[in-house]
Amino acid sequence: MRYKRTFFVSALALSAAVAVPVSAETVATAMTPLNVRSGPGPQYSIIGTIPDRGQTTIIGCIRDSLWCQVSHNGRQGWAYAQYLTARLSGRSLAVAQRLTDIPTVVYQAPAETVGSAVTLPAITGTLIARTAPAQRLVIAPPDTVGTFVTNHPVAPVYLNGEVVEGVGLPESVALTPVPGTDYGYAYVNNLPVLVAPSTRQVEYIYR
Repeated sequence: MRYKRTFFVSALALSAAVAVPVSAETVATAMTPLNVRSGPGPQYSIIGTIPDRGQTTIIGCIRDSLWCQVSHNGRQGWAYAQYLTARLSGRSLAVAQRLTDIPTVVYQAPAETVGSAVTLPAITGTLIARTAPAQRLVIAPPDTVGTFVTNHPVAPVYLNGEVVEGVGLPESVALTPVPGTDYGYAYVNNLPVLVAPSTRQVEYIYR
């Protein structure tokens, strides 16, 4: 039976999943500051951040998905495998490349929310994944830019993947100019991001 975009929280809710018990968990390292979300998708709220080169424990990943359940700072949530590395098959590899080496988990909502209906925002495209750590740009925009971006919110768009510095935005995402600068901005996966219009790369994230 196929579900419409309105789901029951028994299938999708802002919480961690119940994992299939496994014999061993995987320690992973973040390639960049990486959000931990309350559910397996960009529409879910951010409940924490794994710092650049910080470690977290992967409990398991959803089959045919790049979203993995992690335990970080004593709290369970979801992180995007594209930006995690781990010791797999005797080598340090991107988790996204060797998901078959990671246990499978199934997302399940908490019992107290079963029966409440929620509507998740529509995903309208896909982020252009950062392909190498060297593509991460470190800038320090003036405070006036951040003040403008956060004081003038625009309608958010939701894209498959996770927002990290250096990721690219598809052409379908409109950029709003920041007056007096060469930058544009957008609210992607509910995060304000500063973007270089010439490359469409995210250069700064306002958390």
